[in-house]
Amino acid sequence: MTSSGDNRFQDFFEDDKYIALKNYLYNYLLRKRAVEKAMLNENKDVVLEIGSGISPVLTSWDRVVYSDLSYSALRTLKQIHAKGHYVVADGMNLPFKADSFSHAISSEVLEHLEDDRKALREIAEVLKSGGCLIATFPHRHFYFSSDDRFVNHHRRYELSEMESRLQEAGLYPVYVRKVLGPLEKITMLMVTVCITILQGLGGRERSRDHQAKPFGAMISLFKWANRLYAGFAWIDAFIMPRTLSAVLLIKAVRKE
Repeated sequence: MTSSGDNRFQDFFEDDKYIALKNYLYNYLLRKRAVEKAMLNENKDVVLEIGSGISPVLTSWDRVVYSDLSYSALRTLKQIHAKGHYVVADGMNLPFKADSFSHAISSEVLEHLEDDRKALREIAEVLKSGGCLIATFPHRHFYFSSDDRFVNHHRRYELSEMESRLQEAGLYPVYVRKVLGPLEKITMLMVTVCITILQGLGGRERSRDHQAKPFGAMISLFKWANRLYAGFAWIDAFIMPRTLSAVLLIKAVRKE
């Protein structure tokens, strides 16, 4: 994550089970697919991915700078991915020269930052003239609930609100795509309720030896179950109107 405030994800980045499972999650797979598709025909040079954590959404391009506030997340990512460059950075204070990148990617990051407007100005500053930001973000204020609070979201966005913030920073929206529909919201509400219950029952107190064997056996099942569920979630996003989308992707261009 990329905020100098409380970083709930730091605990996750140091959890072996989270690291083993995170990159199989259906919603990550669909966000990654959407970003990779948006970047496919772009005239790319050096790309900045902000808040990559252990789960970058652009892996098909070698000239990428992965940034995150968490050193341990980037260390783990480098061991897994081994391509590109890795820089510990706060998304609200990017340590790069102006006009350094042809593209920037921000996937599920802005909602975690206390000052998202400052982050967007920073992104615009490090982009070259004509450079693009590809961002995914949680959509609709009325969806904000316990699962957002669980992962320290400061906000969700209306589309018009996101477009306005981008334009204030000198980034001009080009197109919008649906990524996840209302099924995503329902699913994440259920997941966070289950996690909270398990934590209350003392799930974290179980011995590592007791969990090792069943956990290892479940990874394959978890992987394929999420791939299957990703299909249902993709269909849900496709058929539902954009007004009900839980996650949107937007492309914006920096103009002189």
